[in-house]
Amino acid sequence: MKKTMDSKLRNNKSRRTWIKKAALLGGMTTLEWVCPTESSLFAQSVYPSHPLKFIVPFAVGGSGDLIARLVADHLSKTLGQTVLIDNKGGNGSTVGTEMASKASPDGYTMVLSNGAAITIGPLLGEQLGYKPLEDFVHIALLGTFTNALIVRADHPAQNFAEFLSLAKAHPGRVSYASAGVGSAGYLTGELLKSTAKLDMVHIPYKGTGPAMSDLLGGQIEAMFNALIAASPFIKSGKVRALAITANSRSPDHPEIPTMSETLPGVVGDAWFGVSVPSKTPQIAVDRLGDAVSQIMQSGELKTKLIEMGLNPIALNQKEFNQFLLNENKKWGPVIKASGLKANS
Repeated sequence: MKKTMDSKLRNNKSRRTWIKKAALLGGMTTLEWVCPTESSLFAQSVYPSHPLKFIVPFAVGGSGDLIARLVADHLSKTLGQTVLIDNKGGNGSTVGTEMASKASPDGYTMVLSNGAAITIGPLLGEQLGYKPLEDFVHIALLGTFTNALIVRADHPAQNFAEFLSLAKAHPGRVSYASAGVGSAGYLTGELLKSTAKLDMVHIPYKGTGPAMSDLLGGQIEAMFNALIAASPFIKSGKVRALAITANSRSPDHPEIPTMSETLPGVVGDAWFGVSVPSKTPQIAVDRLGDAVSQIMQSGELKTKLIEMGLNPIALNQKEFNQFLLNENKKWGPVIKASGLKANS
């Protein structure tokens, strides 16, 4: 009987020793080997092991959708798994963003994040079903969209400085149009007014298309429009670009100065990024972050993004989060000063 018990004890000791050695060789603790946690089980699997979903909170065919599809195609090749686009447009991109915030945080759902859903909407006081900073891990910034302040060809202002002088000399008489209240163009105009202490009149439109038609027709004198959309009219001489809203001059239009060259801090670009639900395993966050960083180094991808009007700016997770904090810091006072509220 005693020999049998001694034999069992030796066997149990050998088994525990083997488990410990195997755990150490696998980079795990003994406890994780015997009682694996969810994260350790995730680590043991090959990630990603099946297709991923990329929620695009915009309708099919828009700039956001086209950019997301291009990014998804490159990510598919890098990750070795298909990245499927799931368009969930509505309410200024907040519908799809909310769906993403409530998705399973398993590393297989991403969302095309943007200013309207993450920074501007909350600052406007919109009642959102998610917390923009707390409910997401914001993995990477993809880039920004540059707007341009353009005037009709016969406008008396030949440059940005003359436009500012004209606005100061005639308070309440100089106007500018945008794609609507709350749009990047509108907010940039409000930032311009606040910084330069101007009294200008905003004319909201339902999109930049109708506004451009009226600008060409002489019904309005100035507007903010995406540089890529205005470019053909600038090159043909039908409109004059006074300044762009970016941090630096555009490679396609190096002759156009930035507004910040005259008024430091006046930068009003829209942006797109990649985010995932909070509590997504860190292994997935790191893998996706590395993949985005890798594809953003591709000259081919950069060229195509630029053709679509996006200025590629690859910011990692830490840099992207600081970018978001800076956006809130910049636009908060502008929105408060304008008295702008959601649905106003």
